[in-house]
Amino acid sequence: MALIGYARVSTADQKLALQLDALSAAGCDRIFDDYASGAKADRPGLAEALNYLRTGDTLVVWKLDRLGRSMSHLIEKVGELAACGVGFRSLTEQIDTTTSGGMLVFNIFGSLAQFERDLIRERTHAGLRAARERGSQGGRRPVVTPDKLRKARTYIAAGLTVREAAARLKIGKTALYKALESA
Repeated sequence: MALIGYARVSTADQKLALQLDALSAAGCDRIFDDYASGAKADRPGLAEALNYLRTGDTLVVWKLDRLGRSMSHLIEKVGELAACGVGFRSLTEQIDTTTSGGMLVFNIFGSLAQFERDLIRERTHAGLRAARERGSQGGRRPVVTPDKLRKARTYIAAGLTVREAAARLKIGKTALYKALESA
């Protein structure tokens, strides 16, 4: 039952000292670290720490954001740890999933993150529905406008190829072919 620490800073200019001191004071037997953005999936220090952990161990971080890129990513990582029989502890937020209270708090965070994602999805769908009701059409605007299509037909009738007509109108030949076929 070892405490294994993980520290991360985003750039080489930043210092790990604060995190390393806190993890050592918390009693971590071994500490792994990374100089990498939290947005990067490739974090060798984290991968090494995860490989080092054994059932009954606890992964300790200074702050929640040191482990996960987002709340959903953090929940996923802690879920993976729990499935392997590994606990998780965050020193700053005082969350410890090896205790029932710590697991409760962490699950509440997870529920709040899911609630936020659901609200965003609902607002997005409501906005799209309202825009459609006002006559707005989603998606990209067509490259070949009715005016460009009319000009392209004139050019082609005058003897230009579709490729030459598309070049003159500054549109792609594939888009012009599709517009000519559908009209």
